Formats: sequence, C-alpha cells, structure tokens
Amino acid sequence: MRNEHWLLPEGIDEILPPQAMALERLRRELLDLYASWGYELVFPPLIEYLESLLTGTGGDLDLQTFKLIDQITGRTLGIRADITPQAARIDAHQLRRDCPTRLCYLGTVLNTRSGGLVASRSPLQTGAELYGHAGVESELEILCLMLDSLQLSGVKDIYLDLGHVGIFRGLARQAGLARSDEMALFDALQRKAIPELQALIGAFHLEPQLGEMLTALAELSGEDALLQAEQRLSAAGDEVQEALAELRRLARRLASRRPDIPVHYDLSELRGYHYHTGVVFAAFVPSLGQEVARGGRYDDIGRLFGRARPACGFSLDLKVLLRLACETAESEPADIFAPASADPALQRCIRALRQQGRRVLCELPGQNAGPREMGCGETLVEREGEWRLTRL
Repeated sequence: MRNEHWLLPEGIDEILPPQAMALERLRRELLDLYASWGYELVFPPLIEYLESLLTGTGGDLDLQTFKLIDQITGRTLGIRADITPQAARIDAHQLRRDCPTRLCYLGTVLNTRSGGLVASRSPLQTGAELYGHAGVESELEILCLMLDSLQLSGVKDIYLDLGHVGIFRGLARQAGLARSDEMALFDALQRKAIPELQALIGAFHLEPQLGEMLTALAELSGEDALLQAEQRLSAAGDEVQEALAELRRLARRLASRRPDIPVHYDLSELRGYHYHTGVVFAAFVPSLGQEVARGGRYDDIGRLFGRARPACGFSLDLKVLLRLACETAESEPADIFAPASADPALQRCIRALRQQGRRVLCELPGQNAGPREMGCGETLVEREGEWRLTRL
C-alpha cells in the first residue's frame, strides 16, 4: 500500500491561496453587514455534550453528528453539525433577555455525510437568528438579511422557495394520524411520490376529502400555489388556514420590500419538519442544483433549554458562496514585486503602497523565483532616483 499521508477524508476540504484570502474578506464583509442590522456575534464551542447539540431538533441532526466519548466524564460528546441549536441555547440559558435578541455566528461545522453533490462535510456555516418575536415582521427581516448576504457575496439570479410546515402538520392532526403514519406520509410527500402517497392514504382509511387535500400538497407548487390552495384546501381546519394566511402576509410584505426577487411556493416543502414550526424558505440560483441558503421559524427549539421563545433564522455555507462568487468576481489589483534592496527610499515606497491596501512581495537574497513566478503583475523599478511601478 502506498504511503499517502497527504490525502484528506472524502468531503473534507481545505482552502488555499488566493481563495483563502477571498474567503476571509467575505467573512469580514458579512459580519459587518450583520452588525449593521444589530446582530451580535457569538462563538459557540465546536464540541458539546451530545444531548445539548440534539435538543429540540427532533433527531434531524443525529445521523449527521460525529460522536465520541469524553475522556474526563465518560459522557458522549458531539461535534456540532449545525450552529442553530447552540445559538438557541445561548439565547435561552445564557442571555435570558426579555426583549428581542439578534444573534449571528460564523464557524466550521462537521457532518458525517455530505449534504449534496457539491457540498462539503465541513461547511463554514454563517447565519443570523432573531429570538423573541412571533410576527411576520421578524420573518421578513431574516429573509431580507439573507438576501442581502447573498447579494453582498456576489451571488446573482437568486430566487426564493417558500413553504409552511404548519399546513401538512395541520392536515395530519385533522386526520388524527398516528406518529408513524404521519412520518410515512411525510416521507412520500417530500419525494412528491403521488402514487405512494395515495396508497398510504388508502391504507390509513382517511376520509376522501382529507386524502384529496393531502395529495394536493404534492401538486401545490409554483408562483400561483397560494391561489390554488384557497380552493383545494378550503375544507382544511383552522390550523391550516392560519398557516396559509401567514404565508400570504409574508408574501405580500416580501413582494413590497424586494420586488426584484422571484418567489416560488411549494406547500410540500417540509425541510427541517421535526423542529421547524412555521414558515420555511430556501434560496436557489440556476447554476447550482441545491439551496445556497435556508431558514425558517422554529419556536420550540429553546424549550428544553428552559425557555421557549419565538425564533427564526437562516444559515448558509461560506464555501458555497465563495465558489459562486469566484465565477463572477472581478480581477483584483496585481501583486507588486519589490527587489531585494536596503534603499530607504524603496522601503518608504513599500510602506506607502501597503498602507494603500496593495500587496507587496519583497524579494529575498538568493531566491530563484522572479516576479512572474511569485504571481506578481507589477514590479518596483528605480528610475532617476525614484521607485516607480511598472507592469510586467
């Protein structure tokens, strides 16, 4: 067997120059954006007790979480697969404020499995969470901040996918389904497997009207899905009607605030069903076959931390944004090569250029590489006693 110590595990990547510096610039810009909206930065730990990481997530993260045994206490630890539960713990247990709380974060998470064909198992997750407000206004704020984050990153041609988990949940309660039956319907609905969905509805002996409404969820998608839902879900109970009304209110506000963003509605979109409690949303771009950002409302996630508060938020992977941004990035000023010289005038010139934000690479005595090999596009040349920039 060959000695290949340089190999990384599948789905684990590293960022090299010059992308690493581009990623750092993007990180700073996003955190500055969140600060300008009033979001406070938190740094949760990479590792916690497993039950803390999985609390309130309904088991969604269990399979995605790496687990190990604490050598001090013997308890099971988990490496975070999502920062959202950690932010909820901080709001509920550490801060304990009565007013709305805005938190943001940025850090590496680790997943046992990749989330898609191009997804990393070690995303650099960033996001924002708003706690303490249950209205459509907080959902609108989070949505607009997510869109600003994507556009600041240079992502173009964004469109939104909106749904509400309360619609399916309300129909399931109206039908009096057992938990196992509800999950079987949920699985078929997520895959839009209509024949399988209809077979399950028949096997559970649901009323024809309820069966038709559950089947309709798999078909209610598109720009006019909310209009179609008024007719096809007219016999649904109050919980479903309130969820539809909330989705309409958000849609009107969003169309007024961001008319430039196309919106697609999908009433069978149940991402994060086990811990989301209301609106769910995701942002897409035509060049990528998966979401570039996602979020929603999850009012119960802090309950087991001792304080349930209304909550909504979004998250995204900076590595995905960097990949999309690099496709449309404008070229930056070339690096500058400075020859090896102790000339004070040259040193003053180098300092001045660096203060202007330019990158200056100084030649070291005896080195083999010249300016082009070092990736420089300009060089400092002495002419008539002055050091001047010259393009290569």
